[in-house]
Amino acid sequence: MKKKVLIIDSSKAIRFLLETVLGSEYEVMTASDGCSAMYLLSKRILPDFIITDPQLPDLENWELIEQLSGSILFNHIPVIVLSSLDYEETRRKCEEFEVIEHFNKPFNPLVLLDSIKRISHKQLIAN
Repeated sequence: MKKKVLIIDSSKAIRFLLETVLGSEYEVMTASDGCSAMYLLSKRILPDFIITDPQLPDLENWELIEQLSGSILFNHIPVIVLSSLDYEETRRKCEEFEVIEHFNKPFNPLVLLDSIKRISHKQLIAN
């Protein structure tokens, strides 16, 4: 069974790119904003990974990531951030919210795929 990845980004182009790159190895779900993402998660459709932009049109910057990090239901799901914010701010916030990996936009989707595989492999070993 394929692992599930939830991609949350307001950019249709980024969602499509990641769906294309990840789709052969992962079951990909997408959301264009924080409310859509939380709706999917509330339906108990829990992904193995979440890839998100910290800037979503319906939330304050970092709000979704803060909610996920502070939730007993979702804080076990590894989060990867794709950000166009300042690198130092992104690094600091990712540390604060225990984000497993972060990339600044523009990013190389193949490097992102390798990162997901590496994280997935580490999870397998840990279990």
